[in-house]
Amino acid sequence: MQTIHNFNPAALLSSFLALAAAFILGSLVGFERQYRQRTAGLRTNALVALGSAIFVSLAGSIGNDEGTTRVIAYVVSGIGFLGAGVIMREGSGVRGINTAATLWGTAAIGACAGAGKIAEAIMATLFVLAANTLLRPIVNALNEKPLDNESAEVTHMISVICDKAHQKPVMAMLDAELERNSFPAKDWHVNAFSDSEVEIKTTLVATSVQGERLDNIMQRMGGTSYVHQAFWSPSTTT
Repeated sequence: MQTIHNFNPAALLSSFLALAAAFILGSLVGFERQYRQRTAGLRTNALVALGSAIFVSLAGSIGNDEGTTRVIAYVVSGIGFLGAGVIMREGSGVRGINTAATLWGTAAIGACAGAGKIAEAIMATLFVLAANTLLRPIVNALNEKPLDNESAEVTHMISVICDKAHQKPVMAMLDAELERNSFPAKDWHVNAFSDSEVEIKTTLVATSVQGERLDNIMQRMGGTSYVHQAFWSPSTTT
């Protein structure tokens, strides 16, 4: 009897519209993910949006604004665990970060819908879809662009292999060459390379470095009789 007495058709209709909006909008985001065969596809995004909407709608119907705000905060933190599950390490890189961010956006869409902010939920959906579609050609174009060592922030590793007996003068010579060219170095290491050789390694502080100038330094270092090899290699620090 208490349930019948508390039955409110208007509130029920409002909740239905909120959940329907979350389901549809989450499915739109999920369709794009499914089409590209990502880890979290159609069902996952639809359920994330729907689940967020259910929690927020329920909190709004039985609590106050403060309680609803608290539930939204829990949704934001809780979705982090789901997002962590789709992030995988592959070699030296990481995959799934964009998918995790999409799930975070989908949860926000559901939260908006659950709070009755349908217009905001639609707007958020459009922006999430735009980020995953319209920005893709720009990302691909930037990834295909050759790395410009003069402008890109990179870490330059220098290695010099020399006679063990001449370790100190070689280090002093390399340090002087780098200092003369205004290339600040850090993290000097000396490792045994063979019974009679050592490898001197140092890392240049991320700065604007011209590869040609480094080549000239390595050529001068290699021209010394007790230096057997001298080379450098860049790697991005992003």
